[in-house]
Amino acid sequence: MSSGPSPHLVDLQHAVPGAASASVRALPDGGRTVVWVSIDPSVHTGALSAEASGVIANAASTALAQRLPLVLQMASSGADILGGIPALHGWGQAARAIADCSGVVPMVTIVAGPAVSGPALLIGLSDFVIMTASSYAFVSGPTMVAEFTGIEVGTDELGGTDAHARQSGVASFVVGSLDDAVDVLGHLLSFLPGHVDDLPARIATGDDPARDTAEAGEVLPATATGSYDVRTVVRILADDGDFLEVRERWAANVVTGFASIGGEPVGVVANQPMVLAGTLDIPASQKAARFVAFCDAFNIPLLTLVDTPGFYPGKDLEWRGMIRHGGQLVFAYARATVPRVSVILRKSYGGAYIVMDSKTMGNDLCLAWPTAELAVMGAGQAAAILQRRASDEERAAYEADYTERLLNPWIAAERGYVDAVIEPGETRREVAAALSMLRDKREVLADRKHDNTPL
Repeated sequence: MSSGPSPHLVDLQHAVPGAASASVRALPDGGRTVVWVSIDPSVHTGALSAEASGVIANAASTALAQRLPLVLQMASSGADILGGIPALHGWGQAARAIADCSGVVPMVTIVAGPAVSGPALLIGLSDFVIMTASSYAFVSGPTMVAEFTGIEVGTDELGGTDAHARQSGVASFVVGSLDDAVDVLGHLLSFLPGHVDDLPARIATGDDPARDTAEAGEVLPATATGSYDVRTVVRILADDGDFLEVRERWAANVVTGFASIGGEPVGVVANQPMVLAGTLDIPASQKAARFVAFCDAFNIPLLTLVDTPGFYPGKDLEWRGMIRHGGQLVFAYARATVPRVSVILRKSYGGAYIVMDSKTMGNDLCLAWPTAELAVMGAGQAAAILQRRASDEERAAYEADYTERLLNPWIAAERGYVDAVIEPGETRREVAAALSMLRDKREVLADRKHDNTPL
């Protein structure tokens, strides 16, 4: 357990009304040097005066200029009511300065108390949010909710850690205390570069890059419809079994997180067959797209493990914008220029085959296990459409023939859509070799102001 951040190296600005302070400091145990901003909730419940917001803006500008990660320790009840419009103006300056850092330096917010109104929106600008057990965050509190909607709701139900870990996806990590948050922060930053113009540092490991991983294949059940925990596969492939999962409890049908393979840090995106059979819905698409975009922004290679029967069907999903949000994941992979390796473990059907970093989307290496099933749809779905009037025996025969002829990786390999069909035991070796080869990969970006992400 750490004892909190190490003493500051440089003061950026002394504490001011509103209890904000900032410094350049090193994390414990020789960790990364960061720009650290702290809001003290013991002074006016952490209300942000114009001066306090100025400290945040100055810290963000310093992080941008010095190319250092920005860490915001947040515990604030919102803009200072007594401060009037200057307090709001100061908050706006802080928000703009933080937005300027996006995609240039990693930004992490530690919520160590309340984060209400404007400060809650500052959290939304961060790349990662670490919430402590007693913290909460919302734009409009229980009183406002009751006045406008007539619904009584408690603080924890509205914006507690469970709500943000499971429902909103705001919380990247939930921890017990500030010390635990600092530990997670150090672990997270070990996978990340300090800024956009740097590469993530290699991670020291004694784990052989060519280690046999046959046990990964044994994780898959005997039946095509059986479920398993894909995180087990990730840990088998990762150096020393170390996998830092991000947003573990939100959109659990897709797994995202950081690991290293052969010492090379990677961002992992994997379908999770244990939840909704690994199908993609709106939250899963948003979660994966945001993670892919972050990794691409900070030069972190991507490893995608595929096992999905497709997009989750439903009227409610379509009405809530499955097209728009599914497009986010397509867009994120399509524009990514970092090294990208995809491994198809089992099912890869229809549009989900394309979306999960297929060769068509421009990945650098597409591998498949012999258990991989690549097709427009599964045998049962195909039979239901093409053999609607057939007898049960005829439909069963059709499914068997469809499975034998089409549900295998060899047809895709023949056409170059899969680069190689490998045994599970070879996976770590092949991925490590690919990451080593692709470390110097560079692509010329399109000449434009910026793209227009389908938000």
